[in-house]
Amino acid sequence: MTASPVWRGTGASRFLAAPVVLLCATLALGGCGDMTRFQTASPSSAKSVKPARAVAPTPKSEHEHKRILASYGGSYDDPKLEALINRTVERLVAVSERPDLTYKVTILNSGAVNAFALPTGQLYVTRGLIALANDTSELSSVLSHEMAHVLAKHATIREDQARQAALVSHVVTEMGTDPDLTALALAKSKLTLASFSRAQEFEADGIGVGISARAHFDPYGAARFLAAMERNAALKAGKPSLDPRSQDFLSSHPATPERVQNAQANARQYSAPAQGERDRETYLHAIDNIVYGEDPSEGFVRSRRFLHPKLGFTFQAPEGFTLDNTAQAVIGIREGGSQAMRFDVVRVPAEQKLTEYLNSGWMENVNKASTEELTINGFPAASAVASGEEWQFRVYALRFGSDVYRFIFAARHKTTESERNARETVASFRRLTLDEIQAARPLRIKAITVQPGDTVESLSHRMAGVDHPAERFRVLNGLDPRAQVKVGNRVKIVVD
Repeated sequence: MTASPVWRGTGASRFLAAPVVLLCATLALGGCGDMTRFQTASPSSAKSVKPARAVAPTPKSEHEHKRILASYGGSYDDPKLEALINRTVERLVAVSERPDLTYKVTILNSGAVNAFALPTGQLYVTRGLIALANDTSELSSVLSHEMAHVLAKHATIREDQARQAALVSHVVTEMGTDPDLTALALAKSKLTLASFSRAQEFEADGIGVGISARAHFDPYGAARFLAAMERNAALKAGKPSLDPRSQDFLSSHPATPERVQNAQANARQYSAPAQGERDRETYLHAIDNIVYGEDPSEGFVRSRRFLHPKLGFTFQAPEGFTLDNTAQAVIGIREGGSQAMRFDVVRVPAEQKLTEYLNSGWMENVNKASTEELTINGFPAASAVASGEEWQFRVYALRFGSDVYRFIFAARHKTTESERNARETVASFRRLTLDEIQAARPLRIKAITVQPGDTVESLSHRMAGVDHPAERFRVLNGLDPRAQVKVGNRVKIVVD
């Protein structure tokens, strides 16, 4: 039974949204073949940290590498960071169980806190994770952990498990239309993957701590960084993201209290606390000026406003909405979940009228009688409504230069307020001024020295563009809730 309109891509199979999922599936139009992401960077030109010995790529690994780059906004090119990671990896490889293996590390241009590995020895670490770490020993704990997944063949096993899960999904899809049966089969396959992953993490922790310790890094770096990630996740808890790219390291590397205790126990086997190299000064020098959070080259969110300086436009969501800039679209959810919106770009031939596009069949249950031509801030546009059993939709298509942008608004019940929210959001779409474009700079990490009179509160007031600046300052610098800064120490702040 169709609970909402069915979205079609060009030649693609139908995607049916499940009614029990809060609009997330309804608005997850990633399967639509006529949709592209508004991005200006070219992932294929991205650079990676060069290994001491070259990794022999396979067609499959090259395909996966390109897919990862496309999903995470390409790589992040920073010679200082690349040099630091090169030195760290070389030290770790030299003392690992397989010094003959080679690894290639790619820094991903993402503010998410994440890292992962492919079976070929390709390691990925986001600049968001690098910004959160406070010294080289914490970074080494992540790199050695991912190396451990390769050494223990976890990455290969996960690949096999993923193929099995994909097969289950395909078989279930072909079985029929029973949603309960489908959900049960998929849940079982995901549960198998999750429980297996937890066992892998404990083993990789043990191997990774040992590698870091033998390389003379502080083995307690792993426990410290796990704690930092837990605090970072807690700070994010009030703003859940719909973007898979924004899911942090803890989503696939669960940091239970037992895991933190286990990391501490592993570290005690190698040295007492405060022994081993942390290399904090060198690390802070390397990450000074690193981009923090979203990269404006793909557009960014500031409160309820979305800006795309390179493409030259902006719009603002209604009061009570939280915007999320995902890999496929900008998603907005109203507090309480009664309304939502999606903004993306679609391919529409220049000769095709926007009213024709809205009625072209990519969305079912469109009321053709509701379709109308509009002009919004001087831009040609069109609007239509569609309805499902549980959701009502208002859709706009707007031509901006050679591109067509699509606003899709959904409400559980069509009301005067929901219609007003849709109209006002679309009406806020406009061209950015030159001053606005020039002012749209990324946030960056700045390493500064604590001066006499500085406090957590005074330093956090210097932070730009972040929510809860005092808490964010503490998390970024590994300070517990009662700790104070010390004169002469170096700390990280976020600046515009």
